[in-house]
This record gives sequence, C-alpha cells and structure tokens, in this order.
Amino acid sequence: MRDLTQGPIPGHLVAMAVPIGAGMLAQTLYFLIDLYFVAQLGDAALAGVGAAGTAMFVVMALTQTLGVGTMALVSQAVGRKDPVDADLVFNQAMSLAIFCTAATLVGGYLLSGCYMRVVGADEMTIAAGITYLAWFMPGLAMQYVNMVMISGLRGTGVVQPTMVVQIATVLLNALLAPILIGGWLTGKPLGVAGAGLASTLAVAAGTLMLALYFRKLEKYIHIRTATWRPRLTVWGRMINIGLPAGGEFGFMFLYMAVIYWVIRDFGAPAQAGFGLGIRLMQSIFLPAMAIAFATGPIAGQNYGAKQYGRVRETFGVAALISTALMLALMLCTQWRPEWLVGGFTDDPAVVEVASHFLRIASFNFVASGLIFTCSGIFQGLGHTWPALAATASRIVTFMLPAIWLSTTPAYQIDQVWYVSVASVWVQAAISFVLLRWTMRARLPVT
Repeated sequence: MRDLTQGPIPGHLVAMAVPIGAGMLAQTLYFLIDLYFVAQLGDAALAGVGAAGTAMFVVMALTQTLGVGTMALVSQAVGRKDPVDADLVFNQAMSLAIFCTAATLVGGYLLSGCYMRVVGADEMTIAAGITYLAWFMPGLAMQYVNMVMISGLRGTGVVQPTMVVQIATVLLNALLAPILIGGWLTGKPLGVAGAGLASTLAVAAGTLMLALYFRKLEKYIHIRTATWRPRLTVWGRMINIGLPAGGEFGFMFLYMAVIYWVIRDFGAPAQAGFGLGIRLMQSIFLPAMAIAFATGPIAGQNYGAKQYGRVRETFGVAALISTALMLALMLCTQWRPEWLVGGFTDDPAVVEVASHFLRIASFNFVASGLIFTCSGIFQGLGHTWPALAATASRIVTFMLPAIWLSTTPAYQIDQVWYVSVASVWVQAAISFVLLRWTMRARLPVT
C-alpha cells in the first residue's frame, strides 16, 4: 500500500502515471499488433476487425463500472485507514466480475452478428468482424476480473505489478499474432480468427499472473472466495460510483457506431481508415489518460482523509501536465500523420482517410486532456454522474448532427470529423464547469 495523503502531489502523479501509462500502452498494443497483421489481409479484414473492436467499448463500459467503483471505494477506505472495508469492497467486486463475465459470453455470442450487420460496409467486412469477435469474446469476458484486480491495487497506490503483467501479456500477444494470423512457423494461417485467438490467450495469461500476484505477494487486500457471496449494499455502492463512468464508455461505443454507420457508404477503405486512425488516436491519448488514472486514487485517498486542499491541488497539477502534453502531441500529429499511418498499411485510400482524420481530430487533443483530468477527480470524489452528463452532451452536439449531415446532398466525410472536434470542446467546457460546482459543494475550505 502507498500512502498518497503525504508528500508532494506532482511526485505522486508522475510516479503513478509512468507505470500506468506503460501498462495502458501495453493494452493498446494488443489492438495495434492485431491491426498491423490484419492490415496485410486486405481492406475488408481491416475494416471488419476495426468495426468489431469498437464493440469492446460495451465491455469497457461494464469494466469501467466495476473498476472505477472499486478504485474509488478502496482508495477512500485506504485514506480512512480502514483495511477491512477495502478488503470487503475488493472481494465483492470480484464476485460481480464473475457474474459479468458469464453475461458477456452469452450476450456477446448472441448479438455480435446483429451488430456487424448494422455497421459493416459489405459482406466481407461483416464476415471478418463476426469471425474476429467469435475468437476474441473469451478475452473480452476475462477483462472484468482483470480490471477489478488492477483497480483494487490502484486504489491502494500500487501500480508497478500491473504494469509488469500488462507488458508481459503484450509481448506474448506480439509473439502469437504472426504465428496465428499469418501462419509463421506453423504454415497454417488463421487470418482474423488468429488475431482474436492471440489476444484471448494473452489476456488469459495476464489473468493468471495477476491471480498469482495476489496469492503470493499482495499484503493489503486479498482474494477471499468465502466473502464472494453477493452483498447488494456493497454492490450498490460500487455501481452508484462506477455506473456513470461505465456510461461514458457506453456513449463512446454509440459515438463510434454512429461514425461507422454514417461513413459506410464511402466503402471499406473509409471504414478501415477510420478504424486505424481512431486506434492511433487512442494511443496518442495514453499520456493524458495515464495522468487521469493516477489522479483518481490520489484524489480518493486525500478525500477519504479529508485533506481537501490536496484534492484541489491534485486537479490543478494534473490539468496543467495533461493539457501541456496534449498540446505537444497535437503539434506532432499536425506535422506528419502519414508517418503514423504508413507503418500499418500502404493502401493509398486507407492512408488518406486515416491521416486526414488524425490531422483534423488532433484539434480536440487539448480538450480531451482536460476531460480526462476532470473525470479522474470525479472518480476520486466518488461522484461520477456529472462526468456522464458531460459525455451525454455529445448526443446533441455530435450524433444527431452527424446523422443529419449524412442525409444531405453535399455530404462529405470531413464534415463528420469537424463536428466531432466541436463536440469535444463543448464536452470539455461542460466537464470543467460541473467539476467546479462539485468541488465547491464537496470540498469545504478548512
């Protein structure tokens, strides 16, 4: 356990954000590695895996519900010096994760075909997406247990072990991807099925390593199956905090699905270019997201310890670091987005769509950094509904305008990207205003 209620806030942010960022990079590399090898199979395969990968936001919405609820309550318990409650919250989160795993497997296999038929540009794209999801679904389902273990540790201020596990799993995925996708060594390429299987096997290895860490090394919170019998009051505490955070990812799924739907008439190259561009953009966001993920437990422990001035300081330092990083990344992306895209495909149509998307979307990087920071503070305070309200604003500012634009005679794909940028800035302004109101209400000046 690491006490985040003492010592300089900038030091805690950097010390936690670096390993968190490395772990998040490892997670992102799962999909970038898959996309690299799948891109060699053609536009339809790339578009299918990209569209299917968007379905992971549904699972991420649920894992965030668990993860944020677990992190917030564990960190606040640590700040109160209440290890019994921290242990109870962690184990109740594990029992809820097992339930979600089973539900995802059943729902995923029943609904994946329907989803791909709605967003796929053509039959080959649809078939590729369905195949990928069939093999990746077990890996997605295991993410709940992984998220609870990672979030429990993060709430106690421990992040290095999860970084090691995540890096180990991405190395395993990098080893398996060419073997299973391209048939290296075996001579039996599995194509998009191999991409899904490689990720599933890597996730399973990560689950095993995390479980072994808790069994052998973790001292503050423990896996106690005897306490897994559901306690609805504890589940309610976690869901009340985590559900809005999960809802944010749910809206991200809707946002992505709307884009795939409104650009489907531009063909598989357009969907492939957007799929590649959005994955690269998510990778670019990692520094700001790492700062936000570090912000949550720091704010949570200090809020639990009633050190309200340190919570305010956490927001100020995190916002400054995050926006500065995103400004630098925006300038880099404006300069040569083609270099990023060219490492994955040499298809001119895909490169043009992806690089043009990145150049326009980079104008929302600074706003996104502020949004991530606000979200981290909301999570630490255990009051995440305002963050969901800010995200929901994009229904009005992006989704409805994008759908309307797609019906107009002069509709161009660039219009979707510009509307998206404007909607992110509106969301950032709403997030900042709501956070100021929340901090005034919950952080009395002492």
